Amino acid sequence: MAVAETQLYAKVSKHRSKNTAALLESLLAKGFPAHIAQKALAATGQKTVEDATKWLHSHCNDPSLEDPIPQEYALYLCPSGRLLNHLQEFWKESKRQCGKNRAHEIFPHITLCDFFTCEDQKVELLYDTLKRVGNSFSQTFPPSISLTLHSSTSYLGFFIGDSQANILREFALAFSSEASALADCHVKPCLKQLHLTLAHKFSPHHQKTLEQLAKCINPGETCQWVAALYSRDMRFVHYQTLRALFQYKPQNIDELMIKAGDFVYLDPTQPSNVSEGWVIGTSHRTGCRGFLPENYTERANESDTWVKHRQVSGEYNFATASRSFNQTENEPNVKMNGEVHNPSVSRSVTSVLSLQNTALRRGVLVMCHGEGVDQVFGKSWLQQCLTADGKYYRADLNFPPTLPKRKDSTKHFEHDPPLSCCGVFQSRLIGEALLDQEVTVSYVYSSPALRCVQTAQHILQGLKLDQKVKIRVEPGLFQWTKWEESRAIPNFMTVTELSEASYKIDPSYRGNLPLSSLAPLESYEEYVSRSSAVVKQIITACPSKGKGVILIVGHGSSLASFIRPLIGLPARDSGNFVQMVRKIPSLGMCYCEELKEENKWKMVNPPVKTLTHGANAVFNWRNGIVED
Repeated sequence: MAVAETQLYAKVSKHRSKNTAALLESLLAKGFPAHIAQKALAATGQKTVEDATKWLHSHCNDPSLEDPIPQEYALYLCPSGRLLNHLQEFWKESKRQCGKNRAHEIFPHITLCDFFTCEDQKVELLYDTLKRVGNSFSQTFPPSISLTLHSSTSYLGFFIGDSQANILREFALAFSSEASALADCHVKPCLKQLHLTLAHKFSPHHQKTLEQLAKCINPGETCQWVAALYSRDMRFVHYQTLRALFQYKPQNIDELMIKAGDFVYLDPTQPSNVSEGWVIGTSHRTGCRGFLPENYTERANESDTWVKHRQVSGEYNFATASRSFNQTENEPNVKMNGEVHNPSVSRSVTSVLSLQNTALRRGVLVMCHGEGVDQVFGKSWLQQCLTADGKYYRADLNFPPTLPKRKDSTKHFEHDPPLSCCGVFQSRLIGEALLDQEVTVSYVYSSPALRCVQTAQHILQGLKLDQKVKIRVEPGLFQWTKWEESRAIPNFMTVTELSEASYKIDPSYRGNLPLSSLAPLESYEEYVSRSSAVVKQIITACPSKGKGVILIVGHGSSLASFIRPLIGLPARDSGNFVQMVRKIPSLGMCYCEELKEENKWKMVNPPVKTLTHGANAVFNWRNGIVED
């Protein structure tokens, strides 16, 4: 150990508990330098030697390992017991019904001291401070905390009663003053209105639904409050956090190795030359940075990478329950499918759901088409499949066995590509899943693009409705024409040609927008206006009696351009729109239900799960097997 590190360790060690000193001594005995060992302990919440050692081995190639960058810490007051069960049920149900809002990024809590930095070797002093201040307030801490529901168009949460809030502020101020002096860090207590957020930055039309769900929470339920320290990596505060769904092994030196479950911080300043479908990220597990395929990940919560610090040292329990914290026989917590389930919570939420379901009428399911051959083989896919005399042949098993017959040139398929064989399978699978969920599709509308018509056909086959429901081809559902590389509207197959090719087309349907009115290179405003008008005309044309679903098969752009006007939201700006569309996969879908009594539509979870799969690259058996 270097002399400077030895002196630093000796200076701080007199303040350490025996447990922390033992953890550090064990790491030093393994040969790790003191400052690196302290960094590992701080990053893992000073829990065990095993956690810190694993972190050190994972970060052996971390270019920032030697950098003296401290963690950020926050002091939260967190509920537990039955109140927490109610809050977690609200988190789950509000996300299911209204989609994710800002509150879902973090667990239920009351902020006492917002994030501040503390040097790694002084973290133990924060623990000591929390314990001392907690002991001094143990007798004056309120026996119960009054929670009053407050609602606005962008915020929903519980405000803390004045008398209890004053005590909590005094507690936060005492911790702040002592920690700032002892650990030499700037800790700022929360002295404004103390609150426990339930929902934040949600769409205004979801306010009523969220309020109904919040009224199921009994704020007077049994609760034990815990003051706990949490930490995060200050370098990635403004980064988006992704969770890896699959393992990815790098194929090039600038790519990032990820394992399923890894968290990745997405660089917000992505270079403009990054290939489509790829992003630059930094691994939370290893600290390494590189390119990774975006479709191997999903959006994670901001707090998923935070670390809760060691129990006993890094938290303080306040026994505030007015009743015994043990479960009663009448309302036990039981485990269902591996999750804690509270019957009283579920009953109250279910009662709200049953009231809401009486107002539900029709559903609109907007879906992107399945995988097209151009997505796999590129825009020049047709050149790979034509013989010298212009006849089609199957150059890869993912190409369709044959192409539908059309009167004009086969070359028109280049700008109106069919589904790949995988796209056919995807579409059939979605239809079967809808059948399993007993979804009743009453009407089907499709963009005139062949890949959309085929997707609709195979979904109907999966639903076993291909002989009962016919596809209405609507030209107004076509994607933004500015994206057409040919700078012209594709020559689509006619309704007659589609019918002759055995697609179940409604020959009597006349589109709301004639095909001839589609303008090449239309502006974004023209596309948004067209989409909004067409989707409203479709809904008006479908009888509102019953609970049948209107299925609209379009393009990636359809999900935003059709859904947002339906639920009363303004269009995105064109830049955000393009970035959003890039992330929509084949058969990505959005679902809305009608609240007829309120004369509006709301967005809810789709009736079926998403379909995720990995890439399968072209394989040449000679390379690496026979030839070097």
